[in-house]
Amino acid sequence: MPASPLAGELSRSIFPALRLRGEPRLPGDKSISHRALLLAALAEGECLVTGAGDGRDVQATASIVAALGAQVDRIREDGLNVDYRVSSPGRDGLREPEGILDCRNSGTSLRLCAGILAGLPFLSVLDGDASLRTRPVARIIEPLRSMGAALFGRRSDSLPPLVVIGRSPLAGIDYTTRVPSAQVKSAILLAGLAAQGPTTVREAVATRDHTERMLRSRGVEVRRGASTGGGPVSWTIEGGGRLRATDERVPADPSAAAFWLVAGAIHSDAQITLRSVGVNPTRRAAIDLLLRMGARIAEAPVRPEVGAAGSEVGEPLADLTVSSSELRAIDLEPGDVAAAIDEIPILCLAATQARGRTTIRGAGELRNKESDRIAGTADGLRAMGARIHVDGDDISIEGPTPLVGAATRALDDHRLAMTFAVAGLIASGSTSIDGAESASVSYPSFYAEMERLRA
Repeated sequence: MPASPLAGELSRSIFPALRLRGEPRLPGDKSISHRALLLAALAEGECLVTGAGDGRDVQATASIVAALGAQVDRIREDGLNVDYRVSSPGRDGLREPEGILDCRNSGTSLRLCAGILAGLPFLSVLDGDASLRTRPVARIIEPLRSMGAALFGRRSDSLPPLVVIGRSPLAGIDYTTRVPSAQVKSAILLAGLAAQGPTTVREAVATRDHTERMLRSRGVEVRRGASTGGGPVSWTIEGGGRLRATDERVPADPSAAAFWLVAGAIHSDAQITLRSVGVNPTRRAAIDLLLRMGARIAEAPVRPEVGAAGSEVGEPLADLTVSSSELRAIDLEPGDVAAAIDEIPILCLAATQARGRTTIRGAGELRNKESDRIAGTADGLRAMGARIHVDGDDISIEGPTPLVGAATRALDDHRLAMTFAVAGLIASGSTSIDGAESASVSYPSFYAEMERLRA
């Protein structure tokens, strides 16, 4: 079988695999890597962040932390993950950056940093690449302004670049998010650290809770208000709390794992094992949805490793082994979509190989990611022969459908690039991906791991 081009090229050809076997290396959880670096900047002292993902998004956050006055050292790296040592003067010692803070393609960097900067008494400008400049910021401007910070964006405060003029102290608020978003929730809670009184965030669907877990492990009380009668769940912190310097060992990224789980499930001759994957209840939706579809996934809990400071990781871990499966169609409701928002493109691929009609309802938030992921996923899979229909924010997919190699476009979106690459493993003929290099945003060795599996 012809080899694929080397990683980093603008376009790449993927050829079908006769079988898939092995244990691909996974990047450190991107969400946790971002938060570990940012919380290390807020805590006075030295923190070790081990096993962080070394994609371009996390590198952007590390650079921003350094620009704010913390010392950030890369003490080990292997081309996929990196260990950082962060020495910070603490929140009160952070300084006004001398230039624009470049978030590159990372919406997490922009939104979480905006929350931190809102409580720091200086001016900052958050910007990024052309894709990031299309991402909505009004959803964080509104709550952070109500806390007392001044924020301004392009096009009537709707798009980056984002100017933040912080204030200390801020005022605590009680805020209900309009769209379920862990990034918005986290931005408000991080701003709440610099507020007087309590700050409460309410959300209709409980989103990933990494920020809450990591704040608790650093000595900040985060109270959860249980949902009653279908009402929103709430999260409350008291302002003025100090974070203690805490080491963080980052688990393997479940969003990255989802690509190999789908690859193993839809390929006719596959067995793939993924080690120490984070299976936080608010992040494992893709695993559970694949199980509902009939995927053969064996899960073995892993005892968390003890970090350098002697504290255990607060995230549950598991080894996952997936084998060739016969999938069946399921219905995804808006709550399922919110819980598996980053994995919807690869789940759409799984649906093309499932018996029956899969429906995905209320996926509008996918249009506000690195690309319009509804249109991009549909266009790419349709070009490969998938029977996929889009009606507003709803998607329906008929299966199973044999896929054929075709020309696809990643639209500078790492999740689209990897979705079409996995599709190419079962498609007849050659599948080309324009913009394939965007996979390095979150998974620098993705194509190398793919070649190892096919070998």
